[in-house]
Amino acid sequence: MSYTLYNREGSGGFAVEAALVMADLPCELVTLSSTPGTPLDESFKATNPWGQIPTLIDSDGNVMTETSAILIDLSQKYPGTIAPAPGSSAHGQYVRWLIFAAVNVYESVLRRSYTHRYCDDADAYEAVKSASMRRAREALAVLDKAAENRAFLVSDTLTGADLFVGMLYIWARGDESFENLARIRLGIREHARVGPIWKRHFGER
Repeated sequence: MSYTLYNREGSGGFAVEAALVMADLPCELVTLSSTPGTPLDESFKATNPWGQIPTLIDSDGNVMTETSAILIDLSQKYPGTIAPAPGSSAHGQYVRWLIFAAVNVYESVLRRSYTHRYCDDADAYEAVKSASMRRAREALAVLDKAAENRAFLVSDTLTGADLFVGMLYIWARGDESFENLARIRLGIREHARVGPIWKRHFGER
């Protein structure tokens, strides 16, 4: 199976792109010219009706969206490449933390970055942003605790969950007080295969 990934630098597509490399899956990368925080062209809704990236299309024409869903799907289709084996307790934790991060950290970051989508009162924007970042830090604290006593989030090897959480950690402006998440971020950045992708998307952060 081969894939086409619609992406842009600095976006959530980083985690999917890196996962495809980890799984040794052939992929055509379509890099869109817009930057994070700006809307995609309306024409992109023909590819993804929600108008967001990443969007992953396989060689049979099947479309997958939502980073966490893509990372779960790939882990089930290609066992042992980006996650613990499906059916194992560790794989259950992989799914758990992907969904937790998507619902709690990612949504909080969106509320800060796209406040107008979540609040119709412009005078309340700053309050929404403040509450969103408080909630994000509370969720980061839970993830940081979960990563104690192991190299990465669900095992001692890098998984798709780490790619997603490490990306959200910098988006949510996590600091060195989350020492386990900071360690995971460093592990991603210095990884032989994934590190160059991280640096292309996020530099030395």
